[in-house]
Amino acid sequence: MSKYYSYHPSNGHGLPHDPFNSIVGPRPIGWISTQSSSGVDNLAPYSFFNAFNYVPPIIGFSSIGYKDTVKNIEDTGQFVWNLVTKDLVGAMNQSCVACPPEVSEFEVAGLSRAKSTLVNPYRVLEAKVAFECKCTEIIQLKSISGAKVKSWLVLGEVIQIHIDQACLKDGIYQTAEVGHVLRGGGAGDYFSIGKEQLFKIDRPK
Repeated sequence: MSKYYSYHPSNGHGLPHDPFNSIVGPRPIGWISTQSSSGVDNLAPYSFFNAFNYVPPIIGFSSIGYKDTVKNIEDTGQFVWNLVTKDLVGAMNQSCVACPPEVSEFEVAGLSRAKSTLVNPYRVLEAKVAFECKCTEIIQLKSISGAKVKSWLVLGEVIQIHIDQACLKDGIYQTAEVGHVLRGGGAGDYFSIGKEQLFKIDRPK
C-alpha cells in the first residue's frame, strides 16, 4: 500500500472534504470593499487572495462566481483591500452573508466607513491596514482544455496604503504582533499569526 493518497482532481477527491485549499494555506483574506456605479457600498471576503508584485505593488483575488464585487470593479475600476485581524473576524464573517446588491455589508457587519484618498470605495475604518487599488486586469479562468471556468481573477495596482501607526516599530511593520487572520481549508478553518510562529532565515549570499 502506497504511503501517498493520490487522486485525479477531475474524478473527485474521495475524501470527506476537498484538501486542496487546506494544503495551499493558510492564505491572507481578501476583504474587498467596492462601490457600484450607482454608489452602493459593498464589502466581501475572498479566501483566494495574495500579492503578486513589488514595483508597482499588485494584489489580486479570485471570485468563485461572478459576484457584485467583480461587477463593481469591472464597472468602476476601483477597489480597496482591508486587513482582517482577530478583532474583526466576527465582522468579516458577517460581511460574507448573501445580500441583495442594494444592501451595504458595512451596515450588515456593523462597520464604519472611512473615506479613501484616491478611489471612491470606502475602506473599513476599523481595519489596521488598507490598500486603495485600481484594477489592472480581470481574467476569467480557463481549464487546460480551454473551457472557461466560472471564476474571475481580479488584479489591481495599489496606489495608496494606510497603516495604523501602532503596527509600526522603528518604522518596521510588525506582522507577528498585528493579529493577522488567515483562511485555511475545511468548512471554517482560520489561523492567526503570532510571535510563536516567527522565525528568520537569511538569504544565501
